[in-house]
Amino acid sequence: MSAAESVDTNPEVLLDISNVSLSFGGVKAIRDVSFDIYKGEIRAIIGPNGAGKTSMLNVINGFYHPQEGTITYKGSARRDMRPHVAATQGISRTFQNVALFRGMSTLDNIMTGRTLKMNKGLFWHLFRFGPAEQEELEHREFVEHIIDFLEIQHIRRTPVGRLPYGLQKRVELGRALAAEPELLLLDEPMAGMNLEEKEDMSRFVLEVNDQFGTTIALIEHDMGVVMDLSDRVVVLDHGEKIADGTPDEVKSNQDVIDAYLGVAH
Repeated sequence: MSAAESVDTNPEVLLDISNVSLSFGGVKAIRDVSFDIYKGEIRAIIGPNGAGKTSMLNVINGFYHPQEGTITYKGSARRDMRPHVAATQGISRTFQNVALFRGMSTLDNIMTGRTLKMNKGLFWHLFRFGPAEQEELEHREFVEHIIDFLEIQHIRRTPVGRLPYGLQKRVELGRALAAEPELLLLDEPMAGMNLEEKEDMSRFVLEVNDQFGTTIALIEHDMGVVMDLSDRVVVLDHGEKIADGTPDEVKSNQDVIDAYLGVAH
């Protein structure tokens, strides 16, 4: 059951974006955008190509640093987020273009998501001896649970470079989940997929939200997917926020209709 099906009259704000602006030279990618993400919800960020959606995700997890505005995560306000801070505080993500180690197996790729959870020093891991060996076994057991959850047992030893695109996307989701995120950022997780692959990925997104309680921020161009999965939707166009609300509210908003039909621009 998604967060939309369980009405909370006083939801907890996990992440708050306040008046954020981001420029690259003379190009304004984001213009004075504000919105929030409630704990436990699936929050969609949509808009036409070039709207600033991926730039916004990059701001949230610290790849880009805005010139203006404030990011508040779990009650802590800052001008910008740093990538290592985002990772250690529970923000994980997938990318628009699959970013995996193509020569490594599915299992090993997902294991890389456990790196920040490993406490033993380099010396112990170098020789895989004593405490480090036990720690690795524990992390590997956790990864095996993710592999079972994503139903990819049959490719656990396969180098990801040999996998079809849809399965590579699922492996990348597994690596993000291995970090046990509180906030999961998904950048077009269904891009390039056929209908069956989209249905599978949609099911996994819902189950991650439901079973793990993970808050999800989702960029997706397939409006059917957005309307089915999301609790709330924020719409960007040319770096500006033009709508924010429930899926039903957004899809009937004239500014959103104009932006997608090319009327406004």
